[in-house]
Amino acid sequence: MRDLKLHNVIVRYADGSDGLPEAAPFDGIIMAAAAPAMLPALREQLAPDGRMVLPVGMQEQWLYLIERWTHQGFSAKPGWEAVKFVPLLLGKA
Repeated sequence: MRDLKLHNVIVRYADGSDGLPEAAPFDGIIMAAAAPAMLPALREQLAPDGRMVLPVGMQEQWLYLIERWTHQGFSAKPGWEAVKFVPLLLGKA
């Protein structure tokens, strides 16, 4: 990240399904592994007007866009594209 001059990025090796609650809220979250289902913990860590892009599914995976409009309101746009990501290993670090 330093070589790319990206200074506002947090990288962490842990169970990605938990997110990073101590640093929330986030304007954007990008998942690089497929979750078996939507991840409520990550969705709750989005700031109002925040967006999350994540692959969801096991055998068939689809790219989703989650947008948080207010503290209570979300929209999920499924099925942008069929994708193939490595699986998110829940509980593994």
